[in-house]
Amino acid sequence: MTNATMTNTTRQTLWTHDEIIAATGGQCSAAFAVKGVSIDTRSLAPGDLFVALSGVERDGHAYVAAAFNAGASAALVLRGKIDAAEAGGPVVEVDDVAEALEQIAHASRARSQAYITAVTGSVGKTSVKEALKVALSRSGETFASEKSFNNHIGVPLSLARMPQDCTYAVFEIGMNHAGEIDALVRMVRPHCAVITHIGTAHIEHFNSEADIARAKGEIFNDLAGDVVDGGTVIIPADNPHSDLLVELARARNIADIRSFSVDESAARAERPHIFASKIYLHETCSCVSARIGDAEVTFKVGAPGAHHVSNSMAVLGAVEAAGGDLALAALSLAEVEALSGRGRRHVLDVAGGTCVLIDESYNANPASMSAAIKALNLMPRLGQGRRIAVLGDMAELGAASTDLHVDIASLMGTVDIDLVFSCGPQMAHMFAHLPADRRGKHAASPEALTQILQSEIHAGDVVMVK
Repeated sequence: MTNATMTNTTRQTLWTHDEIIAATGGQCSAAFAVKGVSIDTRSLAPGDLFVALSGVERDGHAYVAAAFNAGASAALVLRGKIDAAEAGGPVVEVDDVAEALEQIAHASRARSQAYITAVTGSVGKTSVKEALKVALSRSGETFASEKSFNNHIGVPLSLARMPQDCTYAVFEIGMNHAGEIDALVRMVRPHCAVITHIGTAHIEHFNSEADIARAKGEIFNDLAGDVVDGGTVIIPADNPHSDLLVELARARNIADIRSFSVDESAARAERPHIFASKIYLHETCSCVSARIGDAEVTFKVGAPGAHHVSNSMAVLGAVEAAGGDLALAALSLAEVEALSGRGRRHVLDVAGGTCVLIDESYNANPASMSAAIKALNLMPRLGQGRRIAVLGDMAELGAASTDLHVDIASLMGTVDIDLVFSCGPQMAHMFAHLPADRRGKHAASPEALTQILQSEIHAGDVVMVK
């Protein structure tokens, strides 16, 4: 048994010249071997294959020379775009660079013997993916996609980086529109699909929340493409769209459907269930007793908040589905900390002492906003300090945006938070509905609010920025 997590920094040979040529159908006169795959010269490591993607603002071909100066072993380029003799290293010429990257991704998936888990959902995707990476690494070599690499570039890039000999792999799959997950899951072809939560994120592009659930359910479309048992689905039992997700899975002839929740009463008798029977929420962690299939486990979750307990149910359910060591996985969750922009804490110097900043700035939708506010409610006040929420607009909510922002003011009536500061035209509706004694100040822009906060935050305050 090993205790290792693999990333694209594992510096063994990842692809040979012949394998890249076979996957892409490209042409290259010089032999090479690569140890990683990169689309950005700022993070490129010596030995990487540089993929010269062309975007709206930048053309990767302009950075080929910089890539070779940084130590790239080869570059994947558009045919005729680069003078091979002057490039500075071997170039693989193809007719479409983005398509060639996808072809490498397909080749990576085809050669892999890893048990693959894919994670999607309206919130919690990255947190679950990162925790699952840690949990599975206790049972074998585990690769996981970096950061939030979950779109039409991030997924094939992550697949291309997957080592051939890893035991487990975890991929995050995101979407803004219907049909996007379908295209990505046909590359990943996971054995297990985890849906964290269905909410109103990106509802601007959908007619209803149920349509969001159907789009997330596209993750079932090519589940376990290389096994005969149909694979495993893990879904949130206490979500209003749970039954719809079950229907979508069964339509794909998936029999192994498991549900998770933080409420034992939500257990469904007709399918294996994963639930927390006892939960103790603390300001820095949570202690949990849970049933994962037939096993009972007690463990600590290193990141605070009820939403991280829910995430841990999905993680342990996925570990069990993968055949990993459940006891070691549960122990590992004590090491999982909140990610940057997703609840990570910082101690800042202010006049008279320090304050605590809770960084929830990565993204905002109604579900993640609610989770962040409830997590702030757990934090103890420091001396004479206050609990303060700093909130910005939630995007892509369409016609429901005003009502969903006003709902945040209603939520504030259920928690013990002293002051709320806000910015943006949509949060102005929320601010107007706050009780007078909860109102800090509202500003039109983040820049203006930053100026206000510099004089408003005092020593001992706990400040959550979302």
